[in-house]
Amino acid sequence: QVQLAESGGGLVQAGGSLRLSCAASGNFVSIESMGWYRQAQGKLKMVAMLPSAGSPNYGDFVKGRFTVSRDNAKNTVLLGMSRLKPEDTAVYYCRADLSYLSEDGVNLIGPSDYWGQGTQVTVSS
Repeated sequence: QVQLAESGGGLVQAGGSLRLSCAASGNFVSIESMGWYRQAQGKLKMVAMLPSAGSPNYGDFVKGRFTVSRDNAKNTVLLGMSRLKPEDTAVYYCRADLSYLSEDGVNLIGPSDYWGQGTQVTVSS
């Protein structure tokens, strides 16, 4: 069983900063990519995804304001957000694409996507 534990959401004024954290735990072999999505007004959008090897991908709306990073030793992904705008208000979800062993321990399965429960970020004007 895999769990993604998110923290760091909250209320901030426009122009302010927040940092989100997400830690993966459970029975998996490797994390292929890890990052963040957000949902507002029923629309789910990618914020930032960071592969285990390679450069991060950011949503177009980020425009240099957010930075995603990973601590592979701790299976953690961080999202630093600055110059926040009211339109950044959303529920932010951690996503991890994981590979794991089959029940008999022979086959590597995945990667499959896992999601956290979400953390609310509210930016006031």
